[in-house]
Amino acid sequence: MNIKVIKNSNDYAQAMARLTALMALDPKDGSKEGSELGLLALVIEDYERKIVPPVAPDPVEAILFRMDQMKLGRKDLEAYIGSTSKVSEVLSRKRPLSLPMIRRLHRGLNIPADVLIGSAETGTEVIGTEPEMEYTKFPLKKMLDRNCFGDFKGNAQRLKDYAEDLVLKFMQDLLPKQAEPAFLRAPLHQRGTRDADGYALLDWRLCVIKKARANPAPRAYKKGVITAKWLRYLARLSAFDDGPRLAREQLGKAGVTLVIEPYFKGTYLDGAAMLDEGRPVVALTLRHDRLDNFWFVLMHELAHVAKHLDDAHPLFTYKLDSPDEQDRKEREADDMAGEALISRTAWEKSAARTSHLSKDVAALADKLGVHPAIVAGRVRHKTGNYHILAKSLGHGQASRHFA
Repeated sequence: MNIKVIKNSNDYAQAMARLTALMALDPKDGSKEGSELGLLALVIEDYERKIVPPVAPDPVEAILFRMDQMKLGRKDLEAYIGSTSKVSEVLSRKRPLSLPMIRRLHRGLNIPADVLIGSAETGTEVIGTEPEMEYTKFPLKKMLDRNCFGDFKGNAQRLKDYAEDLVLKFMQDLLPKQAEPAFLRAPLHQRGTRDADGYALLDWRLCVIKKARANPAPRAYKKGVITAKWLRYLARLSAFDDGPRLAREQLGKAGVTLVIEPYFKGTYLDGAAMLDEGRPVVALTLRHDRLDNFWFVLMHELAHVAKHLDDAHPLFTYKLDSPDEQDRKEREADDMAGEALISRTAWEKSAARTSHLSKDVAALADKLGVHPAIVAGRVRHKTGNYHILAKSLGHGQASRHFA
């Protein structure tokens, strides 16, 4: 025997000629020619597997084959696919199989999952287990509006039918190294979001990550760069007309990505600090589009980045109008943010603390080098009177910097 690995078409032609000659001899098992025939067939098969692309399994053909085997009609498929019209659309290849359909067909008709999935990117392990989430509870229409589902087209019912497919694809694109159930169960430190819609909150986090990866901070983050002194410097950028934009640039230089992502209904979020593959991201919703809120929420989340954010605590969410009950970390973040914007000493000595007058608010802001909205916000918060100084808060002046 002189059998070698087939590397090109000439080697293949010679091997096929020798195979034909050996088959004509009809050698006996165990003979020299029989052993050569068997080994040569393996070498040829290996080469053909490399040069001939495998035929992709056709899910519809598999369904039709099983229907023929089990003597099933189209009406029998409704238990697995849905209405009569859906069965007709699937069998005519006008509607792709959804993951729930695949799961039911696999279990009910014993059709191999990999055949039903076909060329889809989803692995067969998804079919073999029950979903850990109710994908129809995600804010699907809002996700579609925010371009989470690519070029998907369809009405509300179709969106619901393919909710699992669409959401899983969105997650897998963002979290290739991390299973989505683990991401959903990530430890959450929050204030005011205990009754939040968990699905909407998860989706908001994913949208933030998508934006953060599209425009990451230009420098790597180094723990310790955010200090009380650094935050005070950042606060002084508020005095400029384009302060919010300047703040984003300053955060980028420190290795922190700032993302503006509107909140989803049911989350009531004002902001969050989170880790994405070890990189800190601060996200603001601008739910209350005022300068006083922008600067306090920003400082609060940066305090979390500086003091609390780590692999064991990868997410802190924040809601301004939450109850007073706060844990230690939230109090620390509030204190650090408040001190960076208006020091306790300056506040105690200020006339604005007791007069609540616009001229005294402006005087303290000028002395500290910050925007008057920050002082006005402090007065309103300390007094609990949210009817005063409304014109000093910079309504609509935060979002305009983040078109």
